[in-house]
Amino acid sequence: MSGPEKAPQTTVEPLMADSVQPQETLQDTLIQQNASEKSGDLLETTMETSTEEDLPPKGKTLGFQMSVLALVIMAFIVSLDGTILAVAIPTIVHTLHGTTLEAFWASISFVLAVVITQPLYTNVSNVLGRMIPLHISFVLFMAGSIIFALSQSMAVLIAGRVVQGLGAGGLDVFNEIILADITTLKERPKYLGLMAIPVAAGSIIGPIIGGLLADNGSWRWIGWINLPVCALNILLVVFFLKLQPLQDSLSKKFSQLDFIGLGLFTVGCTLTATPIAWAGAMYPWSSWRTLVPLLLGVVVLVVFWWYESKPEEPVFPRSVFATLTACFTLITTFIHGILVYSTIFYAPLFFQSVFLQSAIKSAITMLPLACTSVVFGVLGAVAVEVTRKYRYIILASWIFSAVGCGIITLWDENASLGWQVGFQIILGIGTGSLFSILNLPLQASLSNPDDMGVAAGVLVAFRLFGALLGLSICSTVFNSVFAVRMGRLGPLPDDLQILHDAREAVGFIPLLKDVTVDPEILNEVIHAYMVSLYAVFWMLAGVSVVGFILSFLIKEKSIEIAELGRQQYDEKETNAASHESK
Repeated sequence: MSGPEKAPQTTVEPLMADSVQPQETLQDTLIQQNASEKSGDLLETTMETSTEEDLPPKGKTLGFQMSVLALVIMAFIVSLDGTILAVAIPTIVHTLHGTTLEAFWASISFVLAVVITQPLYTNVSNVLGRMIPLHISFVLFMAGSIIFALSQSMAVLIAGRVVQGLGAGGLDVFNEIILADITTLKERPKYLGLMAIPVAAGSIIGPIIGGLLADNGSWRWIGWINLPVCALNILLVVFFLKLQPLQDSLSKKFSQLDFIGLGLFTVGCTLTATPIAWAGAMYPWSSWRTLVPLLLGVVVLVVFWWYESKPEEPVFPRSVFATLTACFTLITTFIHGILVYSTIFYAPLFFQSVFLQSAIKSAITMLPLACTSVVFGVLGAVAVEVTRKYRYIILASWIFSAVGCGIITLWDENASLGWQVGFQIILGIGTGSLFSILNLPLQASLSNPDDMGVAAGVLVAFRLFGALLGLSICSTVFNSVFAVRMGRLGPLPDDLQILHDAREAVGFIPLLKDVTVDPEILNEVIHAYMVSLYAVFWMLAGVSVVGFILSFLIKEKSIEIAELGRQQYDEKETNAASHESK
């Protein structure tokens, strides 16, 4: 069901989301103010029946549909690039003579760059408009892909991942922001369900492509394949994605940018996120190298939050955090980020280290989880579209997530195919549904529809910051347990000596199936991998339980708001053509 869109001559005053009641009468009236084309001044009219000529076209134009396709491809690109290394990283590390620590940074540096840049893209686009920052995102992402593909060392590869992350941060967040701009909250569930398809499809195809390329010694194509996809996406954006421009002059737009806030956030987020990323992998959590920048980062972020009440266009508008529902939605989104990205990274390692599968086979074995995430990402959104409720679906999704992570610890080297598939399906039901639904309670809590775009950006940033923290914690848990288990084995054969350093565990995985040692010793090593991964998934199960408990604090709010976002799709030419035909 499609909600009405604004005509260019009409500005609709936002309804207070917290006060919207599920009454049929509200669907038959508009709180509308008439504005002339020249002045755009708002009149305080509280109710008016719209004529047929005032309303925008009921159907979506071809340009709108192609714009949505551009968003779909953007979501697919970021999802593909975020998961394609999950299976291939052991082979890449072995080829470039890297360490487990460098493998960790190859993954974490991408997420770190995305986390830091997403709020910056959100704020800048809110003031300058979406298109210029979007094009910059494409350029950075493609440049990073080229650096990655040409890398001859892990250091250069990691640098390429950082540049990719700087671009992917924009692509990922603009996908959510622009969708909030061009659709109403009333019609958004079906579009969120649609967007769940490319996200999950990238998760499915990414590990398979990465594993296939890694097994055939062609892993550099992990970078090259981004270029034609980005080229197609850029063409769609240039020719079809037409957003209503902001009316202020360029000089006034720049004067509205919160440069101090942007600087404080960048410094604070970098100081906070970087030690979180290396804690447990490079330095212990108790090390001054971890604690000093972490504490400094927290102090800077506190100063940033205090300062943000002053600018006209703050990086994080306080209105986004105005209700408990909004705050707890963001917290549970943060937890969802911990769960999803840690699962994507560590589940393939289970198949490769415990079941001794190749990179490509482990990607294929992951298909039940990925496919289920696709299906239930769509079904979750459809369920909200039909019932117009989201709260109980969120609660049920957390239950499936917690159970799915917990029962994975029942796997061992003799686990049947049925167990491998069935347990992944349970986990996929939970994680997939949450991907498409958690956006709704946040946006339903907003009093001003103009904030929906920036709220979408904040939500994406929270999810990715959760991913950053989750990968760091999981790395610490895995390395700590693995070091203890290997220490109990005593002296190891020369071929396995390297495993006394837990940081080398991931890089050694491709060699496990070919190493020639006493089978009994090899079984003990495999058992060490298995127990270490058990610890990771038990931790993720506990995190899911926390998400379930906090979701009780998310209230059910009306999603019957038929307002478009701040930079909605520009239908002026379509409307003019429609009037001329009459």
